[in-house]
Amino acid sequence: MKKIILNALLLLSCSAVYAQTGPIKQFSFLLGNWEMKTKTGKTTEHWKSGINTYTGSSYKHNAKGDSTLTETVSLKKINGIWHFCVTGHEQNNMGTTNFKLVSTTKNTFVFENAKHDFPQRIVYQGTGGDKLIAWIEGKINGKVMKIDFAYQRKK
Repeated sequence: MKKIILNALLLLSCSAVYAQTGPIKQFSFLLGNWEMKTKTGKTTEHWKSGINTYTGSSYKHNAKGDSTLTETVSLKKINGIWHFCVTGHEQNNMGTTNFKLVSTTKNTFVFENAKHDFPQRIVYQGTGGDKLIAWIEGKINGKVMKIDFAYQRKK
């Protein structure tokens, strides 16, 4: 009888781990190092996986190669719903803001926080190759704004 109970508990714990970690695979296209050339240098993003989260960091690099951490990000479940949690590290961009996953279509993930000043929406799109497309959008003083980010996988 003890053996049956132990096996049942083991099966339940394995199922719980799979339920928590299985769906995170949908974001696996983010993993690795990404780079986008800019007018003043480049922007990089670095993503890695954890047990139940993905974490990322974004840096600005000037033409000389000096870098500044601009934000850290985590993809995690809050109350059973995936959130894109951004912590800013620049002046006037401090603190953490959570954006709730509201839509997933063909490797496009839309996160929203209607109460945030800008952006109110963050979108990441996996292309299935060495490109990563992202954009932020929302309203500033009633005007709709969108900023695109086209990253190339850094090898």
